[in-house]
Order: sequence, then C-alpha cells, then structure tokens
Amino acid sequence: MLRNGAFDFKRNIARALGDRQLRRNLRAAMDGLRVKRLAVFDDIPELAELRHQGALIRQLALNRLPQLLKQLEQKCTANGIRVHWAETTDEANHIVLEIMTRHGATHLVKGKSMVSEEMHLNQFLAAHGIEAIETDLGEFIIQLEGETPSHIIVPAVHKNRAQIARTFHANIPGAPYTEEVAALNRIARGTLRRKFQTSRVGLSGVNFAVAETGTLCLVENEGNGRMCSTVPPVHIAVMGLEKVVEKLEQVPLLLRLLTGSATGQRITTYVNMITSPRRAGEKDGPREVHLILLDNGRSRIFADPELRKTLYCIRCGTCLNHCPVYTRLGGHAYGFVYPGPIGKILTPQIEGLDVAGELAFASTLCNACEEVCPVKIPIPALLRRMRNESYAAVRPTPLQLQGTGCRRNALERLAWKSWALMNTHPILQRLSGRVVRRMGRILPRIGPLKAWSDVHAQPRFARKSLHQLVREMGVRNE
Repeated sequence: MLRNGAFDFKRNIARALGDRQLRRNLRAAMDGLRVKRLAVFDDIPELAELRHQGALIRQLALNRLPQLLKQLEQKCTANGIRVHWAETTDEANHIVLEIMTRHGATHLVKGKSMVSEEMHLNQFLAAHGIEAIETDLGEFIIQLEGETPSHIIVPAVHKNRAQIARTFHANIPGAPYTEEVAALNRIARGTLRRKFQTSRVGLSGVNFAVAETGTLCLVENEGNGRMCSTVPPVHIAVMGLEKVVEKLEQVPLLLRLLTGSATGQRITTYVNMITSPRRAGEKDGPREVHLILLDNGRSRIFADPELRKTLYCIRCGTCLNHCPVYTRLGGHAYGFVYPGPIGKILTPQIEGLDVAGELAFASTLCNACEEVCPVKIPIPALLRRMRNESYAAVRPTPLQLQGTGCRRNALERLAWKSWALMNTHPILQRLSGRVVRRMGRILPRIGPLKAWSDVHAQPRFARKSLHQLVREMGVRNE
C-alpha cells in the first residue's frame, strides 16, 4: 500500500533532493551511525566470522521454516501464548481489532514494529474509533506530525533537534519550546506515562521468535517496549513468518549482529525474552499474550530459492546507512513502508513489479549494502533479478514475480534487435558508426533516449573510427 496516494518516484526524488535541510539532517545522522558501527566491529576477522555464522543461522531457519513455525506454535501454545495466523494484513488487523473489542479497549500503546507499519494498523484502528499511540520516541515524534517512519531503526532520522522542538511545542498541550534533549525526553515521557497506565492492550514487534522454547525476543533502548509488553493486561506481538530461529543459543550471536549493525552497540539497554503470560505468584506482566504470525506474500518469496534470501533480513537498517541513494533521499521518497536497499528488493516482491518495480532501478549497484549486511543478503544480485524480471517475457510459472514483464515494450525490443543486427553485420556496423559520429550529439536529446540523457552525462563520440585512425597511421590489416 502506498503512503500517500499514487506512487510518483521521480517526483519524490526531486522533492527530497531539493530539500537542503533534509540533506543536512541525513548527512549528520548517517555519518554518525556508520562511525558507531565501525567502532563496535573493529575486529575485521571477527566480524567476517560473525557474519558467516549469522547468515548460516538464517539460512538453516529458512530451510526449515514450515517445521519451525509449527514447532513455535506448539511451544507458544503450551506456554500459554495464543497464536494467530494471518495470510494478509487485513486479516492481521482484524485479529488485533477483535482482541481489543473483546477487552473493551479504546486505545492501544505500541512499541516499535515495522510489521505494524506494513499492516497500516494505526489507520485501520482509527477507522474503527480506536487510538493507536506510538511510544518509541522517534515514532512518537513523527506520529505528532502525521508522518510515517523514514528509517527502519531511526524513524525520525530526517528531523533535527529544532524541528522536533517545534513539533512538541505545536502538538503537545502546555509543552514549552525547548531544544534541550533532556527536556524533550521529559515532555515525551510525561505524556506517554499516562497512556501506559490507562491502556488495556499493548502491542510490540518481535525481533526473533525461538521455536525451541516458544520465546519472543524484543530488543530496545528506551524501555517503552517493556512497558507495552508488561504494564497492560493484554500484550499483542506481531511478526513476519521469517523471524523464527531454531534454538535459543543462536539468539546472542544474532543480537550481537543486530545491535552492532543498527545502533553501534554491543547490546541494547533492554533485552526482553517473553515466554508466557503472567504466572501464579508473579507480580507483573500481562495476563494474556497473543502472537500474530503475518504472511503477506512471504510464503511466495520463500518458495523461490534465490528470492528466499530476502527473508534473511534481521531489520538492522545498516544497508540504509551505507546506501548512496538512501542517504541523499531519506525514506519517504521510496513511497512504501520499507525504504533503502532492503525495501528495493522486498517491496516489489510483496506489492508486485508493476506497482513498485521502479524501486529496483534506484541503485548504483555499488555493493555497499551487501558488504555491510550482517547476514550477507546478496542485495545487488536480487536487484538485478528484479530488473530482469521487469523486462522478462511473461510465462505462467509459480516462481514468476507478480508484474513480470511490466516494462517490456515492442519499441525497446526492436531497438535491441536492431543493435544486435548492426553489430553482427560489418557493412551495417560501419554505416551506423558514421551516423553516430555525425549525429551522436543530437541523438541522445531526442526520442526515447532523452529520458536517459536527462540523468546521465552525454557521451562524446570520436570524429574518426579506430579503423580510420589505424589506416591513417599506415598500419596494414594483415
């Protein structure tokens, strides 16, 4: 689903590049995140081994995904967690609504969750008269402005301190204008604390779900995730199918990769391991825990051995921080929930190439994303797959992406066939060379080539061919 009406990527790009304040904000934030990551992964051989092990853990989990999901359901159920399956985001939204209606809840406190963004849960609940309150500081800031996250890990990365101060002053009754970080935190904390105390239902995401023990792992730095999952009497956790891992002993290595890649920390302030609702004799915790497992196209991705690697992702966001495109545009330009390199391969698979395939072409293919990915997702190779599929012939095969061939057109096929013909017949090749040398400066400015020359430097063609130069030098062609 698009953020705001029709998706016009070129217009979004132009708007982002023309926003100087946005460019400055992104530059400062991205530089800081990259420096922190380098500091925490200063041992290169150790990092290489960690990435190898992390990729192996994710590969093994995906290879056994159906069995592990079944085991996770069995363990969670035995622990007292109620498991719900949702094939679509609409089904997941209605499950949340049914739980809240049953408990008479009028508002929902939410921890950070990209899956809930994928569900567009806030808008869905608002349409049913229920207020969803973001409690992650970054999410809280952008919710006040009616915006969506610009980054997987740092939702308000596109805003600076002064912009946040103006947002609080304008949208929180009685909030003074201040740019002091501690004061801004106090304002947010005071506003949200009352919501935690009165909410009947809290919602969170899931970083990893352990099939062996039925444990839901949630990492965070602010404590809001723990408040959402323990203070309200009902806790709802939402996760994509791919977040399952086989064994509890695999979680520490994945946490090391996740937190180091995401925020440059060896470990986050809070690591929540949720295995059951409140038990007899325990003084805190929810009385009900619900786990919603969302598919939303993931089964289709899983079925393709190459595209399955997309599901290795642990949502660390480091590919965004190192992407030369994202770091100049920010997340809103991408128009969908998942921005940056991971969004360029995930979104076209979920939404279809005919809807979001253009994202795959917004890449320099510089390989920076693959070089830093903690679980070694071959993002550039998958981007090339998206591009090739966009121009491929349509064949009714189970593994073909939705929207395959959406860019295929007769004019372009004719152009490439003509190019092949000219370069396989010497006479035609010589004639075309003469035409290019005489009209080379004009051709890129007219017809279908104009779109290419608008964003590329125009080539400068030599006045004489190599064969002419060789003959003039007196070199004989033996």
